Amino acid sequence: MPYPHSAPTGLGQVAQQAAQVLYQHRLVSTMQLHRLITPHHTRSEFLRRQLHTLRQAGFAEAVGRRSAGQTQLLWWLTEKGAQSVEAVGLLQSRAYRMSQEAALGPLQEHTLAVVETGAAFVEHARRLGHECGPLDWSPEIAHYYRDEARPGEELCLVPDAVLNYVHTEAKQRTLLTFFVEVDRTQMTIARLAHKLHAYAAYHEYAPQTQTAKGTRGPRRQTAMPAWRYRYPAFPRLLLVLTGASEDRLARRIADLRSLAASDPALAAASLRVGVTTLAQLRTQGPFQPIFTPVLGTAQPVNAWLSSSVAAAA
Repeated sequence: MPYPHSAPTGLGQVAQQAAQVLYQHRLVSTMQLHRLITPHHTRSEFLRRQLHTLRQAGFAEAVGRRSAGQTQLLWWLTEKGAQSVEAVGLLQSRAYRMSQEAALGPLQEHTLAVVETGAAFVEHARRLGHECGPLDWSPEIAHYYRDEARPGEELCLVPDAVLNYVHTEAKQRTLLTFFVEVDRTQMTIARLAHKLHAYAAYHEYAPQTQTAKGTRGPRRQTAMPAWRYRYPAFPRLLLVLTGASEDRLARRIADLRSLAASDPALAAASLRVGVTTLAQLRTQGPFQPIFTPVLGTAQPVNAWLSSSVAAAA
């Protein structure tokens, strides 16, 4: 008996790719999918036909969104579509399910901005001959840690995305991993600075081992920080600002730098944190001096290829 949610007969490769991207990123516009999956097509009609094939099969749904005087469709997978992707087993399973209510809800713009940030990396990687595809970033991956400032609590750091990028120059391949936080000026600067503090605490957190049952003695802290079990080097933290004028975003960067300078935990953790705008990332790309360090000099730098990198396999 065939799997009840297997792909319908005749589903093309592009439709399958679209289903995977929708599963991974939850809500994506037609034009974002076009840029990610079919950039070699001058127009998006072919992709639109594939998306409507998914919709007719009950695998995907869409809602309209007004932008710049035009209506564009925002796509997500239905439960049937999500189960079909999970059945193939190529992507890490995600419990989250999008719905029409969520697609029209207050997180719509933020979700699309995170996709737009990843798309900027994909497009510049394509232009530069590097490697970064539509599935090379994962949204909202939980990282558990403890903070000495909040004893007894198990805390959870959830980046907006964890993005992997392979930079290629001559025969040298360098794997870069980014923690990405997208700020649409919806949260206060104090809250954004607090999130930076959470990254510093996660950087320093090393799990403790329990003494043998029935014996006395303090817990022993392991020598290896928790992040080393997941990453060969601590990912660079990239803050991407959008949702306001360039002048307002520049003031926001200055305010964030001031607050960060007053947090000793950030300096002690030696985090590599850069902040830029989504407009700069789109137009100039991640390897131009568009990132203002949150700590230290205010001189914009590039994507920090100089150190703390791991050679790609």
